[in-house]
Amino acid sequence: MDLGLGKKVVVVTGASFGIGRAAAERFAYEGAKVVLVARTQSDLNVAAEEIKRVTNGSVLPVAADVRNMEDIDAMVKQAVNEFGSVDVLVNNAGTGNAYSFDEMDDELLTYDLELKLYGAVHCIRAVLPVLKAGGGGSIINITTPAGKAAPGSSVPTSLSRAAGIALTKSLSKEYAALNITVNTVCVSNIRSRQNQRRWEKMRSQSPNLSLEEFYQEGGKNVPLGRIADANEAGDVIVFLASPRASFITGTSINVDGGAAPTV
Repeated sequence: MDLGLGKKVVVVTGASFGIGRAAAERFAYEGAKVVLVARTQSDLNVAAEEIKRVTNGSVLPVAADVRNMEDIDAMVKQAVNEFGSVDVLVNNAGTGNAYSFDEMDDELLTYDLELKLYGAVHCIRAVLPVLKAGGGGSIINITTPAGKAAPGSSVPTSLSRAAGIALTKSLSKEYAALNITVNTVCVSNIRSRQNQRRWEKMRSQSPNLSLEEFYQEGGKNVPLGRIADANEAGDVIVFLASPRASFITGTSINVDGGAAPTV
């Protein structure tokens, strides 16, 4: 299926690994020009070369910290200088921080909000003038089902992701008249670098535990019975950014194998 993304310019944050990396590759397969954003240039360079190799696409790696507005303004300026515009923004930067309320101090809460909420706000603020000038576009915020139905000991991630979901709905109404769609993909239970790090920590207690066994055990809590590959989230993200999803805005889609207690 041709998704009509061949002339689009896409910015993906948190693009070195996991969901962001998978989405960036899917966009490149569709012919989009992709700007990879993360904090570490060396990781970005590796991801960019791998994506170019498998897709023969146009990829620009730009190191920037989404918590820093000056970094993001400079990144968007570089993207426009290189590719002429920006049509799609995928706010994916973030990591899981799930603690009990007693464990969560102000430093942890501030960091989480700065990375996930303020980071998305900074990127949207920088990209909006370009989207408006181009006659529209798409913003996709990556959140989690815990932002809709928070389990115990899920802060601060559930707090920051709930704010991201609210931001999505608000902006979808505010900018619909400008042909800018805003949606969120709520992701959990994905094969990721973060889960691999959890497995590595577990091996100190269970040295014979393989990564595949770790994922199989985690899949027992998922109705579909498995942990998804990052590409399965990437496919949903790419579809939402495409003209085929042009009448979808202000919505959230769970990519979690049916685990969430909410729709």
